[in-house]
Amino acid sequence: MRLLLVEDEKRMAQALCELLRLEKYEVDHYDDGINGLAAIESNIYDIAILDVMLPGMNGFEIAQKARKRSIVTPILMLTAKAELDDKVTGLDSGADDYLTKPFMTKELLARLRALGRRTLNATDGVLSYGDIKLETGTLALSCAASGESVRLSEKEYRILEYLIANKGQILTREQLAVKIWGFDSDSEYNNVEVYMSFTRKKLSFVKAKTEIKAVRGVGYELRCDDV
Repeated sequence: MRLLLVEDEKRMAQALCELLRLEKYEVDHYDDGINGLAAIESNIYDIAILDVMLPGMNGFEIAQKARKRSIVTPILMLTAKAELDDKVTGLDSGADDYLTKPFMTKELLARLRALGRRTLNATDGVLSYGDIKLETGTLALSCAASGESVRLSEKEYRILEYLIANKGQILTREQLAVKIWGFDSDSEYNNVEVYMSFTRKKLSFVKAKTEIKAVRGVGYELRCDDV
């Protein structure tokens, strides 16, 4: 999963980035509201973690503007304020959850897992589409019909995770490149083609009817005739 962290307190941001990366999350960090809003509007993040007090634009404003622009990314609001009115303001602005500083890391991770399950419609750590299942803990791909399974690489897993989360939509090569490799990556679009080929071979290996279809000149979509 790719997370967006918008936090201007350097020590807090560094500690959170280290913690989240140890938990196998991909994290992009910004320290001001203007760049934070631009990042969330890219619509490549699975969850956004927003501090309330930020230079340029506060977390409430970021959430409100993102929702007005039809961004549905789950938002977890972080703040040092504990008053009920502030919590209400955050939720009314479009935040999905609210965590008051200081907080226990276990609680933060539990909130993120809950938001992640909501985003991907995961049940007991398993993502499903058509006749395939992805196990989020082991990166295993399995086919219900054939009973076959195979272990995916991290990139292959993230490709299928992203396609399942956006089932019914065509994802462009640019969206996939940014989502999987990030804004600052030097990867080229041919990396998308290479890993898409690897992922298709894994689907074929488990004898899945679910396929990754290329839409010429546009991108890719996940499709299963039985869905």
